[in-house]
Amino acid sequence: MLKRMSVVFCGLAVVMLTAGAASAQAQPATEKTKAAAKDTGDNVTDAAITSAVKSKFLGDTKVSGLNIDVDTSNHVVTLTGPVHSAAEKAEAIRLAKATKGVHSVVSKLTVEPKKSSDNDTKTGVKDDVKAAGKKTENGAKKAGNATEDAAKKAGHATEDGAKKAGHATEDAAKKTGDAVEKGARKTGAESKKAGSKVGEEITDDSITTAVKTKFLADSKVGGLKINVDTDKHVVTLTGTVKSAAEKAEAIRLAQTTKGVDRVVDKLTIQP
Repeated sequence: MLKRMSVVFCGLAVVMLTAGAASAQAQPATEKTKAAAKDTGDNVTDAAITSAVKSKFLGDTKVSGLNIDVDTSNHVVTLTGPVHSAAEKAEAIRLAKATKGVHSVVSKLTVEPKKSSDNDTKTGVKDDVKAAGKKTENGAKKAGNATEDAAKKAGHATEDGAKKAGHATEDAAKKTGDAVEKGARKTGAESKKAGSKVGEEITDDSITTAVKTKFLADSKVGGLKINVDTDKHVVTLTGTVKSAAEKAEAIRLAQTTKGVDRVVDKLTIQP
């Protein structure tokens, strides 16, 4: 019995010595692995980290990579520049932190929401329309004043002729008739001239604005894709349309605009 117990105790002693040796050998191996991993991260240069972060930004559709500046110093990444939303800012920081070799990230990003180019274009067109309308109104007032002055002069001439006719002979009456006719012709010529001035007051700029406004208001025409240029009341249309029907509608709108003498079509159809 004592012999059997001695054998058991010897076996236990051998097992304990073996386990202790194995544990002692495993602990240095683990520490060496951790040290090697740390050395690998530290061996990534700041320049390599910067390039890696920028590459991540450019490859992610949620981040505007071209707008964000990346600077790395001692494995600390600093991000500066504008982003369009808080979500984009958070995504940029997450991508930087997840890059190999990065110890920490300093965010200097600012949130600047996108501006609508369509709204800016429409606002500019509205301002142009208002300016053109004011010019046309001033031109109409000038034409009205000129017509009124011409009418007054004609009335005075006719009145003077009538007085002379009442106190003169038949020859005087004939002269009065001639004077009245001459005054009427003069009035007609001045009225015609005044009407011509009204037409001339419609400038090329106001025509361009009026045509653009028609395009933007018509659902059948892609107004933002058509360029309008006016020179001496001749409108030239360039750009792309989706169909022949849209092209015809754009030409019709331009031709029916006040002050347009002719329309030059340089539109191309791209379905």
